Amino acid sequence: MGFIVGLVIGLIVGITIIIGFVKAENYRSKLRSELANTVAAFARMTVEDSRKLLPAEFYPSWVVFSERQKLSLLNFIFFRKSFFLFLTWLNHHLTKIWPYVDEAASELIKASVEPVLEQYRPAIVASLTFSKLTLGTVAPQFTGVSIVEGDKNGMTMELDMNWDGNPNIVLGIKTLVGVSLPVQVKNIGFTGVFRLIFRPLVDEFPCFGAVSVSLREKKKLDFTLKVVGGDISAIPGLSDAIEETIRDAVEDSITWPVRKVIPILPGDYSDLELKPVGMLEVKLVQAKNLTNKDLVGKSDPFAKMFIRPLREKTQRSKTINNDLNPIWNEHFEFVVEDASTQHLVVRVYDDEGVQASELLGCAQIRICELEPGKVKDVWLKLVKDLEIQRDNKNRGEVHLELLYVPFGAGNGVNPFTSSSMTSLEKVLKNDTADEVNASSRKRKDVIVRGVLSVTVISAEEIPIQDLMGKADPFVVLSMKKSGAKSKTRVVNDSLNPVWNQTFDFVVEDGLHDMLVLEVWDHDTFGKDYIGRCILTLTRVIMEEEYTDWFELDESKAGKLQLHLKWLAQSIYRDS
Repeated sequence: MGFIVGLVIGLIVGITIIIGFVKAENYRSKLRSELANTVAAFARMTVEDSRKLLPAEFYPSWVVFSERQKLSLLNFIFFRKSFFLFLTWLNHHLTKIWPYVDEAASELIKASVEPVLEQYRPAIVASLTFSKLTLGTVAPQFTGVSIVEGDKNGMTMELDMNWDGNPNIVLGIKTLVGVSLPVQVKNIGFTGVFRLIFRPLVDEFPCFGAVSVSLREKKKLDFTLKVVGGDISAIPGLSDAIEETIRDAVEDSITWPVRKVIPILPGDYSDLELKPVGMLEVKLVQAKNLTNKDLVGKSDPFAKMFIRPLREKTQRSKTINNDLNPIWNEHFEFVVEDASTQHLVVRVYDDEGVQASELLGCAQIRICELEPGKVKDVWLKLVKDLEIQRDNKNRGEVHLELLYVPFGAGNGVNPFTSSSMTSLEKVLKNDTADEVNASSRKRKDVIVRGVLSVTVISAEEIPIQDLMGKADPFVVLSMKKSGAKSKTRVVNDSLNPVWNQTFDFVVEDGLHDMLVLEVWDHDTFGKDYIGRCILTLTRVIMEEEYTDWFELDESKAGKLQLHLKWLAQSIYRDS
């Protein structure tokens, strides 16, 4: 009996297992079929499809669909694996051949970098050369690779590199007093992105004529300086001067857009060399709400601006003493060498006299965001560090007017003529005929002269000034350069006054003058300051007439509605 019961139970269990196995196989087959359909669907997906399903902010950091690898997801995964294998192969073989690379590269670096070091040699140093230069036994490691698309005549590859090496670099420094100091560069740590451009593409092996090498992005460059057998701090300022020289040399010798062109096949590759492509005209107008760094009084701000962070290419404004809302109204020009990747950097400092200036904040704007030939008026928020994306502290803002003028533009604008007009002045004048005849006439400075008509229409949301919850506002108008002044009537008991009064100013130099409007509260025994607006005349000169609202600076609230009109009468003077 027990045997029969066991047999029946065994049969039932066996049949159950078989049925379960068949169902599991069918289910797995169905999953495989669905997975295959899904993979096929992913293979057919375009970048646009993926963006519809998943917005860009939800992509992981390694997925990039901007200018790189605009492929389907399946191809992206395939190429990612291929690039990983390529990096493994590259790092393995680079380690094997590194002793030979060290020997060849050391001489090349010494020959190419020494002239740059001499160019940026500090004033306290008589000569600066390499006494020893080897790259050590530790090869760099490549950690990422990508292909940059958009070049029809070549191929651009970017390699992420990390190097914590043990080089033997000794600088031979001779001071002005005749003292020789061997300074060792130690503890070098470098992380960056190198760009390789294979161009032009040809129909013979290796399929490209030359390779251009550049440091696309310098993420980290750390090193220490040590005098062999001594202390570098014994000579005040020497360590900082040498460190700044080394960083300038790296910036000027290989950092993008600077590139080294290495011919592979015979040919003329001068078109691959670095060339200026345009001029950036900058008007540094003003800043507001800057941080106060002084214990007594207020900060003394000045600004430094650059496209490439080299001493000779960095522009400095004047210092405005004891003011957290400085007005500079200064013009600067910068050479642009790659409008697609370069940007203008503005750093605002507190002038400490003989001591080192203290950074108040910095900002940047990409040149590719500017429309060529059009003036852009921007307020840039100041942050502590451009590499830190989140900075919630209010460090103030800086006001710029920017004009990018490419060389060879069809509007006849060419900043490199003998005329001393700025690019902004040339756009405003559209002085094509003068540029054609520039070599045959005397230099002339353009003066944009005319009549500025200002209608103060109204104001809104003026802060309460009186005990009764009202204010008695009026507006004082003044031209900063000429000093001409006018004022509106007083509107009693109103936080939203309407004036509709028009004032005319004869302006002798419109490009370099400013309109200042100050709002005051009238009292029986005086007046109380409410806020102000500061306007350059660039917009009204370009547009000839406009109406707009302007927020009051140095005030908790309030805005002015103005109508501005310009009647031009440009004149010239011999210089």
